[in-house]
Amino acid sequence: MSAPLTPPASAIRAHEELFAWWNSLKPAGGLPPRHRLHPADLKRHLPTVSLTEFRSGEDYRVRLAGTGLYGVYGGEITGRTFGEVYNSTAADYWRGELDRVVRERRPGVGAHSLAWRGASHLSLIWLRLPLANDAGEVSVILGYDAVVGLASLQSGIRPAA
Repeated sequence: MSAPLTPPASAIRAHEELFAWWNSLKPAGGLPPRHRLHPADLKRHLPTVSLTEFRSGEDYRVRLAGTGLYGVYGGEITGRTFGEVYNSTAADYWRGELDRVVRERRPGVGAHSLAWRGASHLSLIWLRLPLANDAGEVSVILGYDAVVGLASLQSGIRPAA
């Protein structure tokens, strides 16, 4: 029997902070525009922030993945599609979750096991926040991931000798 997944207080705080920031950017009746996203606003969270591009009829593409995600995915995922990053089961999971964010024009939150990477002892506690283009349509999804069960996962990035 497995214990229920309980996110650490820091993950909950980060989700609350990012949601409050996202909500503060919303115009009346709309979504926050992509152009209002400034990295300085998210400085503390940048290592595990991602930007995923949505284009109707195409696979989702990771436009930016923070350095803290390098170790989670075992390499750089910036510029890659979901089909290139994940196995088919994990890709379908993420497409379904992001399809819901796009369709409902609302944030999504959840937990996802990293068993697909051979790390069943790790999970992502994730948040996905839709951002709009100039036409008011969802074009980019801001992601924030907190790794749970992480004790010694390294980023894979080392300082120059």
